[in-house]
Order: sequence, then C-alpha cells, then structure tokens
Amino acid sequence: ELKADREVVLAAVNNDGYTLEHASDEFKADKEFVMAAVNNNAYTLNNAPDELKADREVVMAAVKDCGRVLEHASDELKADREVVLAAVSNAGYALQFAADELKMDREVVLVAVNNGGGALQYAADELKADREVVLAAVKNDGEQALEHASDEFKADREVVLAAVSNAGYTLKNASDELKA
Repeated sequence: ELKADREVVLAAVNNDGYTLEHASDEFKADKEFVMAAVNNNAYTLNNAPDELKADREVVMAAVKDCGRVLEHASDELKADREVVLAAVSNAGYALQFAADELKMDREVVLVAVNNGGGALQYAADELKADREVVLAAVKNDGEQALEHASDEFKADREVVLAAVSNAGYTLKNASDELKA
C-alpha cells in the first residue's frame, strides 16, 4: 500500500534512486519520479521505461552525473551531439556508446580523449590517425591511448615520448625502432 503512496515513494527515490525499482509501475513511468531517481543516482536510468530513456531531459540529467549511463539511453539520444558531449565531458569512455557518426566527430572525440585517453579505442579510424587527437589521448592516458593509435604514431617519437612520460609501461606499444 505504501509503495503506491506518491509522497512516500518520492521521498524514497529522493533518498536512494534505486528504490524506484520497487515502486509501482505507475511511478516507474512517471517522469517526476524518474528524474528524482536519476538525480540521486544516474545508474537508475537503467531501470527507467524506454519512453523515459528517450526523454532528453531525463537522459541529460543522468549523463551529466555519470557519462557511462549513455549506454542506457535511446538510440536517438546516443546520436544527439549535445547529449553525447555531456556524457563524454563527464566520462570519456562514454564514447563507446555514442552513435557511429559521433565517433567520427573530431570535437566529440577530443573531449572524450581529454577525459580518458583510452576512449581513443572507440574513435573512428581516421581520428586514430589524427595527430592532435592522438597527442591529447596519450597525454591523458599513455598506455591505453597508444595501444589504439594508428601504427604511424606508434613509431612517432613525439607521440611515444608523450605517452611514456605519462605511463612508462606503454613503451610496450611503441614501434620496435623506438624501443631500440
């Protein structure tokens, strides 16, 4: 009976977003309750109904708090440049959940690799061969980024030096010529 009480359920999701999972179906589908839940814990977007995973306001609130929840957004919002920029600004690795056309967007990828160099692995191949993008990535996370950079950059002294200055162990990903 109390699970159907609007005031009780709203207080619960404001305190712990995961409690939305135990609310009535009516409240799970109510934007006010889902907003309260994702504002408390962005991961509760996973438990939202599909129509609210497609609601731009709900998803923006969630990805600004935790970019990785972009995974649970609708395909339409995974292709929304502003939503994806908010997600990768919070967590570069959210790039993996972006629509393919945004993985080719230089600005989106630069924001992502500046927040997690390893996000380079999810970028389009042409951006893995872009010097500025690769340098930004290896300066952020040398090991992960150099591993996913094009072979050209694994043999580029400046890029490898930036990578190993960030993470010495990444020398393993450098060309044999530079290792020597």
